[in-house]
Amino acid sequence: MRFLSSFLITFAVAMSALPLRAAEPVAPWVATWAAPALDYNKPVPIPGMAAPVPATLRDQTVRVRAVPAIGGTQVRVRVSNVFGTVPLHIRAASVAHSTGADALSPRTLQVLRFAGKPDVVLGPGAERWSDAVDLAVEPQQALGVSLYLADATRVATVFPTSDKGAWIAPGNATGEATLRGASPAAQGYFVTGVDVRRQTSPPVVAAFGDSITFGAAAKEGVQGGYPARLAQRLRGQPSRAEAPSVLNLGIGGNRLLTDGIGPRALDRFDRDVLAQSSVSHTIILIGINDIGLGAAIAAEDLPLEQLTRAMQTLVEKARARGIKVLLGTLTPMQGSAYFNEATEAKRQAFNRWIRGRQDVDGVIDFDTALRDPANPPALRPAYDSGDHLHPSDAGYAAMAAAVDVRELQE
Repeated sequence: MRFLSSFLITFAVAMSALPLRAAEPVAPWVATWAAPALDYNKPVPIPGMAAPVPATLRDQTVRVRAVPAIGGTQVRVRVSNVFGTVPLHIRAASVAHSTGADALSPRTLQVLRFAGKPDVVLGPGAERWSDAVDLAVEPQQALGVSLYLADATRVATVFPTSDKGAWIAPGNATGEATLRGASPAAQGYFVTGVDVRRQTSPPVVAAFGDSITFGAAAKEGVQGGYPARLAQRLRGQPSRAEAPSVLNLGIGGNRLLTDGIGPRALDRFDRDVLAQSSVSHTIILIGINDIGLGAAIAAEDLPLEQLTRAMQTLVEKARARGIKVLLGTLTPMQGSAYFNEATEAKRQAFNRWIRGRQDVDGVIDFDTALRDPANPPALRPAYDSGDHLHPSDAGYAAMAAAVDVRELQE
């Protein structure tokens, strides 16, 4: 025993003299896809628009399609009940590579767990990340996220999506590669983010705004709005391996100061921009609906100072978190229902204020990029989708080209 005790003491002393091996750093989570949450049950304050029809899901699977901006070796998914008034019980969930529309690659299908459990209950207002799953993804390699709702579930938290972006199928189909009896949905349900884990974290750019950010009027089958086209442009740079992740956080009809289609930008900025994993930059383009929609539906005479003060609040929130801010000027709107002498004067004044900002990291002059040189209050004809407010596909490409990509790689 005396010999064993002496040996143990000698061994312990020897071990204490060895250099300690540093723990391997944990790879960061990086946002690769995100969607801004909407309250399905909130009426739209626009005359002539019908109130939402209450919807309930029971013993059904919802599947949403998410297209990652960047790749990684692991994935996690954020589910949300932020606008729910009762608990949301997700009985089962999965993620897999998409093979087109609602179909999945069966060999990549992974069960999602939450704190080790196959189900999760979200209280009203809550959001939750799934546990990590080993699933390698590449940029633009679409994913399908499936959630099974066994109990009667009142639809509350949704997100805007383009055609062929969400489906509903009977029963628990979270383990099925192909949905049977599926119906396309007009919006996505309960999923608001996908993160990837990777050894290095490239810049994460949150493109924040309204329908001109979302990509309204973009044709089916093309890249869509300017954020997707900007991401495509960045992937073509020499440093494309570290190309930024560009998130589209636009909501059609969204306003800076007033709730309506989506919570007002002042309120949703924290959740939709500041809460994104590893976010480093934000491009803010919003205000055209405050100026034009307010005048069109309520004859509002919104003081310019309220708009600039609200925008300044967003800038200060981002900068306080170390996030670089790029402000976009408001695009031309002559010929649209928003246009009159007063609204045009206000748009021009707001743009002058934006161009004069010295407390931001950059200004993207979308106005100059899109306006008709022969008639500056209007969109260049080739950049006009036809409604004289939303850009055409060529217009969205011109917006992406107007961004100085060097400002997003620093």
